[in-house]
Amino acid sequence: MPMLNRIERKVRPMKGSKILKVNYLARVEGEGSLYLRIKNGQVVDAKLKIFEPPRFFEAFLRGRRYSEAPDITARICGICPIAYQMSSVHAMEDAFGVKVGGQLRALRRLLYCGEWIESHVLHVAMLHAPDFLGYDDAIRMAQDYPDQVQMALRLKKIGNELVTLLGGREIHPINVKVGGFYKTPSKAQLMEFRKSLEWGLQAASDLTKWVATLDIPKFEQDYEFVALSHPEEYPLNEGRLVSNKGLDIDISQYDEYFEEEHVEHSNALHSVLRGQDSYHVGPLARINLNFEKLTPQALKVAREVQFKPVCRNPFMSIVARGIETVFAVEEAIRIIDQYEEPERPAIEIKPKAGVGYGCTEAPRGILYHRYRVDDKGIIQSAKIVPPTAQNQKTIEKDLWHFASEYIQLDEKELTWKCEQAIRNYDPCISCATHFLRVHIEREDGQ
Repeated sequence: MPMLNRIERKVRPMKGSKILKVNYLARVEGEGSLYLRIKNGQVVDAKLKIFEPPRFFEAFLRGRRYSEAPDITARICGICPIAYQMSSVHAMEDAFGVKVGGQLRALRRLLYCGEWIESHVLHVAMLHAPDFLGYDDAIRMAQDYPDQVQMALRLKKIGNELVTLLGGREIHPINVKVGGFYKTPSKAQLMEFRKSLEWGLQAASDLTKWVATLDIPKFEQDYEFVALSHPEEYPLNEGRLVSNKGLDIDISQYDEYFEEEHVEHSNALHSVLRGQDSYHVGPLARINLNFEKLTPQALKVAREVQFKPVCRNPFMSIVARGIETVFAVEEAIRIIDQYEEPERPAIEIKPKAGVGYGCTEAPRGILYHRYRVDDKGIIQSAKIVPPTAQNQKTIEKDLWHFASEYIQLDEKELTWKCEQAIRNYDPCISCATHFLRVHIEREDGQ
């Protein structure tokens, strides 16, 4: 990704009307554009145009064996491959009537903690913090905040190393399979790694307290927050889908309550609640709906930085990600301390015809998978709904209302504010296309 935005200004013949284009936005994954139309001092249209080419992964999966799904779907995203693997294996196991428990289940949570750590720290310190401090990128920010950037880099490396230890490699891991793993670590390996996590717990706490001191814009919206909820633990792999406005369903009911819409201006589908509207997924939704299930240190840090549910300010997502990083490190330590080497790395799988559903919490929010397989375990159809597609419509609404509060700014400053608002969601555009060019059009009264 380019490190700097390139801005082109064109003056239209109509007096007082301007078009501003930012052809590429750094610090998001993928490509897209924002169209903002302002008329007589009011925002009258806001579109998030995702033009990343379609990926066709759902079509690639048809005709492949169930066992190939974790490795194929991991290629959808280099930042959150674990989320795709976990949603796929849970869906396949659901289709076959299999439940993975015990230490294999714990190892899946541990692997997911690694992904949360590396993804959250990358976003918090390298992609989003520069917005709040007025820097074009983390490299420039590091000149004035070297300690924070160095700490974040070391913390992110711990997340990557945990993914490597359990997944076989840090990008597109290869050790996950339906039923468990191809190979499980020894107790000694995990205890050795625990030393890094002990440092990481304090680092994650310090990082969160630092970002909580940033100048957070005052902006609130009435969201419907949607996330997994588990009766005994902070959600990663399992639970029911709930919201702050009464939703409480089993994963198998997802298609009854949610639907995808095609919009002309985007290659990514918009996901909405049937008969209703947009909804909000991700760390802010998870914490608001599962606050008391955070680990002790995560709760302590949340209270120290005065984070209280229900928080409706999307700019507080940077703090929410920090708190979840503390949780992920602390949860990883707990799992390692309680780990006992399993007798087998995976349970036996016997394919049978059926439909399976899986939904896990990717760093950016819920990731839904549905597969239909035949009696030989051959995939007949697949449906994948990534978090960014589910947040797209909410992002557009945020832009509409947020930009309205900053109409008086010039194009450069307004562009900066809009980009910052979009990065609240840490959008993964490549995942969503199955950002950011900015196009602002002003039409002043004639």
